Amino acid sequence: MASRECVVQAEIKFCGLTRPEDAERAASLGASYVGVIFAGGPRNLTPERAAAVLAAVPREVQRVGVFADQTAHDIAEVANRLGLDVVQLHGGSNATRIDAIRAQFGGKIWPVCRVAEPPLPAEVTELIELADGLVLDSYVRGTLGGTGVTMPWSALSEDVDRIRPNIRRFVLAGGLRPENVVQAITTLAPHVVDVSSGVESAPGIKDHDRMRAFHDAVAASDQL
Repeated sequence: MASRECVVQAEIKFCGLTRPEDAERAASLGASYVGVIFAGGPRNLTPERAAAVLAAVPREVQRVGVFADQTAHDIAEVANRLGLDVVQLHGGSNATRIDAIRAQFGGKIWPVCRVAEPPLPAEVTELIELADGLVLDSYVRGTLGGTGVTMPWSALSEDVDRIRPNIRRFVLAGGLRPENVVQAITTLAPHVVDVSSGVESAPGIKDHDRMRAFHDAVAASDQL
C-alpha cells in the first residue's frame, strides 16, 4: 500500500484521436498525452492526417503514436516526421525491436502488455527494464485495443504492486470511461489513465462532454 501512496494524481491520455477539434479539446482539458493510431482499426490515420490532427496541440502536451507490427525503420520515420514524444508498441516487443527503434528515434518507448486475467506474462519483467513505460491493456482476441473491455483490476493488483517499483511510467488502458476510472485508479494507482472508446459517440469521434466527465472523474479521484 505504501507504494501506491507515492503515486500522485493520474495523468490523462486521450487516445484514438481522429479530428483536430478533439485534440484541441484534450489539450484544453489539461491532458498530459494525446494519441494517434497507426495500428489499424476504425481510428487508424495516415501520417498526413495525424499531422493535421496534432497541429493545434501545444508542445507541452506529449504526442503518442500507437503502432502495431511495422518495422523499426517505418516506426521511427513516422515518429520523427511528426515529432512524436512517445512510440506505443501494440505489436510484439522484445529487446531487439526496442533497441532497433531507439537507434533511430530519440523519444520514449512504451510497449503494451495485453491482459485477460492474472498472472501478468513473464515477459513483463524484461519489458519494464528495457522501456520507458508499460501499458497494460485488455486482451480481446483479434483486436489490438479500443474495444471498451476492462481487465480484472482487483485480481491484478498484487502483480502490479510487485512490478510497480521498476516501472518508469505505468499506463492503464482498456475499457476506461468516466463511470469506472475512479475505481481503476483506486485499485491499481496508475501514473497515466488511457481512454479512447470510453469517451466516444462513435469510433474515432470523441464526445466532448464525456471527455470533460472523464477529466473531472480523474481529478475527483485525487480527493479520495
